[in-house]
Amino acid sequence: MFKNLSAVHPVAWNIVIGTLFVRFASTVSMPFLAIYLTSVKHISPAMVGLMLTVSAFLGVFFSFIGGTLSDRIGRKTILLSSIFLWSITLVGFGLGNSFAWFFVLNSILNICSSFFEPSSRALLSDLTDEKSKLLVFNLRYAAINVGVAVGPLVGLYLGSSKSTLPFVLSGIVYFFYGLTLLFMLSKYKIGEGKSASTNKVSMKASFSILRKDIIFALTILTICFYGLGYSQSFSTMSQYFANAPQFHNGVKLYAYLTTINAVTVVILQFPIVSRMKNFSPTVSMMIGNVIVSLAVAGFGLFTNFFLLAIVMIVLTVGEIFAFTFTDVFVDQLAPEELKGTYFGAMGFSKLGFVFGPALGGSLLAYFGYENGGRGFVIISAIAFISFPMMFFVNRLFQKRKVVKVESDSKLTVNS
Repeated sequence: MFKNLSAVHPVAWNIVIGTLFVRFASTVSMPFLAIYLTSVKHISPAMVGLMLTVSAFLGVFFSFIGGTLSDRIGRKTILLSSIFLWSITLVGFGLGNSFAWFFVLNSILNICSSFFEPSSRALLSDLTDEKSKLLVFNLRYAAINVGVAVGPLVGLYLGSSKSTLPFVLSGIVYFFYGLTLLFMLSKYKIGEGKSASTNKVSMKASFSILRKDIIFALTILTICFYGLGYSQSFSTMSQYFANAPQFHNGVKLYAYLTTINAVTVVILQFPIVSRMKNFSPTVSMMIGNVIVSLAVAGFGLFTNFFLLAIVMIVLTVGEIFAFTFTDVFVDQLAPEELKGTYFGAMGFSKLGFVFGPALGGSLLAYFGYENGGRGFVIISAIAFISFPMMFFVNRLFQKRKVVKVESDSKLTVNS
């Protein structure tokens, strides 16, 4: 896999390396937001869950718009405007004092992310040949997790659960990344005024195409159920560990588990990808769904750090299977002129991640922190629905690939 490193475009390297630094910067602060609001501002977990849900829902809605606009007006415009607004928003967290202020800024932050993420993945697809795409998408995913491996521990040291200063520092890092991205895009004249595709499709037509793509629609629904479970690892879990009486110094425990998650990804990602690269991406996604769904229950069943660490490692293995091939799957499914649109529409799959924090927070409020583990078991059972659904998606995807091969063969013969 690594023999294709020389084929990676310099701008793609900028996105990958920049991703490492900004994810490090964001995980210094953002994972501790729920803890800060509940512990310092004394806001109820249900209200915090509602805030995370509403802001994330806005991100889901704008993801399709951001991806489609990147196809129509160019990747450069979308990437730069979103990254610089993102940096300003993070600095704004350091100036806030009210729940309404954090609510608004968190909403803007999610909108910025929903514009930047699909556009950057579509640009990676534009700049990379077919045989190198698996490598590039996985380099980006590895960069995310290297940053996440260090960020929470630094955030713990900086007291991110008690202060908003780390948000300001994160915003500064995002601003400098924006400057490097501006330099590289200008140097290689990428995304200047128009997208890589010459066949532009209107937003209405894009939505119509997506609506008729049954495989894509079912995949989005499947990931929603999967995300409902996985989202507990970064929302409900932080509140549960920080406030439940059975955990001593739960904030530190949460930071350690987050780091274990990221380090496990860094260590196991490429060995797993190397073994799975000859299989359909939907097979890997299916395996990941069942592992993650079952692992979520472990966070509610155990309180011992050693056992929780094992659960986190198992969950992370499932995460690797589920996440590392998702971008490859979308890239294979999407028409060339709709890469950004498809990557943007995948934002709808985050609805599970949107409603997950609200459901988790509500279950915490219902059972109380002391019995909050019951909520994880309930959510695990709901998330398991994703496994049979992904099994069905895999069968449909295999049939489509067979039809496409037969169609290409006929075109070759006729020509």
